[in-house]
Amino acid sequence: MNVWFRQHRFAFGAALSHVRKAPGSFLFNVLVVAVALALPFAGVTLLDNARPLSEELSVDPEISLFLKTDTPRDQAQALAPQLQQILHGSHAKVSFVPREQALASLKEKSGLTDVIETLGDNPLPDSYVMKLEGFASGADAARVDGLAEQMRALPDVDSVQVDSAWVKRLAALLGVLRLALLLLAVTLGVVVIAVVFNTIRLQVLTQREEIAVSKLLGATDNFIHRPFYYTGALLGLCAGAVALGAVALALRPLNTAIAEFARLYASEFQLTPLPPLGMAALLAISAGLGLVGAMLSVQRHLARLK
Repeated sequence: MNVWFRQHRFAFGAALSHVRKAPGSFLFNVLVVAVALALPFAGVTLLDNARPLSEELSVDPEISLFLKTDTPRDQAQALAPQLQQILHGSHAKVSFVPREQALASLKEKSGLTDVIETLGDNPLPDSYVMKLEGFASGADAARVDGLAEQMRALPDVDSVQVDSAWVKRLAALLGVLRLALLLLAVTLGVVVIAVVFNTIRLQVLTQREEIAVSKLLGATDNFIHRPFYYTGALLGLCAGAVALGAVALALRPLNTAIAEFARLYASEFQLTPLPPLGMAALLAISAGLGLVGAMLSVQRHLARLK
């Protein structure tokens, strides 16, 4: 075990020595890789902030059924059994909302009491509100639309509205954004591997004489490969740290603009950096991409030197 640690410590020291010999080239490559990583890192940060917001929104559909204004009260209340029959087999809570209650609620929530009183007679109809549970997939959403169509065919029904459809659209949009971010991350991951591949290739070519001498002295392939592996991983790690720092700095001006927008909706929503565990995961992925690029480059170009 001590020999293993000693070998890797030597390889890591050799990698740092390579960096010190050409710090300008290393920093330039770090910046190039950081630019490629910054975009997917920013996307992950935005989605991480949007996830709790979307989870707070109820995705259970709510169907609102509005009756014609001239429908008698007893006839409106007699519609409840027919609605229960349509909703048979669904977990639903059916509530009858008299027009007087709807008007009182509107006055309380809108603050337009004086304006509403100028209308004279109550312009609102009797209505039913049906809250459904257990509807999450696309097939379930189609069932809700089917239920709404059956309700529209009932007598004295003026209109039927599915109030939570926009929440499902938001969930679908977030799903599309996650897929787009995944494709972008894969594409830019290939770019990172290509940059590290080329960087290590240049190091191998500039040190080919040292490598040849080491082989003559009996150095194993693993002994020769390890410093290049550490250089690639170190390049990816540093680039990941720079990318995370750039994203964190970009959140400040964004939060200034978002605060003004959120204030219009009485919200204090702000973008926050990823939690430590998320940052550690992204840094590990960055180092892993650098390691993969280094391994591909070393195995390809050192094989040509044999």
